[in-house]
Amino acid sequence: MTTGATATVRGTRAPEALGRTLMHEHVFAVSAALANDRPELAFPHGRAAAIDATVARLQEVKDAGIDTIVDVTVFGHDRDIPALVEINERVDLNIVVATGFYTEDLPSKTFEIRQALARQRGRNFYVDVFVADIVDGIGTTGVHAGIIKCVTGPEGLTRGSKGLLRAAAIAARETGVPITTHSDPHTRGGLEQLDLFAAEGVDLIRVVIGHSGDTTDTDYLKAVMDTGATIASDRFGYDLPGTPATPERVAVIADLCAQGYADRIVVSHDAMLHTDWLDADYTAMFPRWTPTYIPTEVVPALRDAGVSEADLQQILVHNPARLLAAVAEGAS
Repeated sequence: MTTGATATVRGTRAPEALGRTLMHEHVFAVSAALANDRPELAFPHGRAAAIDATVARLQEVKDAGIDTIVDVTVFGHDRDIPALVEINERVDLNIVVATGFYTEDLPSKTFEIRQALARQRGRNFYVDVFVADIVDGIGTTGVHAGIIKCVTGPEGLTRGSKGLLRAAAIAARETGVPITTHSDPHTRGGLEQLDLFAAEGVDLIRVVIGHSGDTTDTDYLKAVMDTGATIASDRFGYDLPGTPATPERVAVIADLCAQGYADRIVVSHDAMLHTDWLDADYTAMFPRWTPTYIPTEVVPALRDAGVSEADLQQILVHNPARLLAAVAEGAS
């Protein structure tokens, strides 16, 4: 397979230089509307304090042994690339950013109207925006997206989400970057996503099915991985009701590694370092929901569960490097 460099906030990196990687995090997610009109909600202690706190938390992540974070904050999730540039100037850690749209159905009215206009002209607005983020860069920042994010929820492939997943597939084929998803494993949503991607000609080894760690159904997880796709156990520390606690998540990964699936697993937290989506009272309910939890607590627990050092290296280093390497269209 012909591979290329990985786009990060600070420029391109060789995939083998990414090191230990968390594949699904949110570094800075702030609504432009709230930042402009209700800044006390977006930045309760001021924007400068929010930047400082995020830098400090990322430094803790780096000090814990993580080298790269994939920030999957996209349109609809209040992406702020200029803030990431400012943050990344102060901490020596790779940040890969995403393009895509976060919604379980229709996107924003702006995107919906622009898509309707584009269709009248024989184009696809979603694809055009995603490809531009990857090829041309985002705004005036010079930062290029290195992965595409798309979403389905418990309702599965709704009319709106189907169009966005198809756009993600087309953009992935055109640019060679991978796809990562938000999925509902309780409805086996990853398989539905993969069926659509396969029908659109996506190489499924370039797809990560997100939130797969929210189930202990190993038959489902193996069915996803048997397509060639990768599963993400990416909510460590986020102990939502009805989802497995850390010991169960660890046990599932150990079981899958013992069955030979270590080459199709990645891990993360889905943590939000600074966001106006949530407030301090909510995040206080999840004290382990921090992107240092995997290197400090989960990795030792995986070792104790029998996961070998080789498999840990596969999950934390080699799998992300393989996924994040851009692949030329038509390469084999």
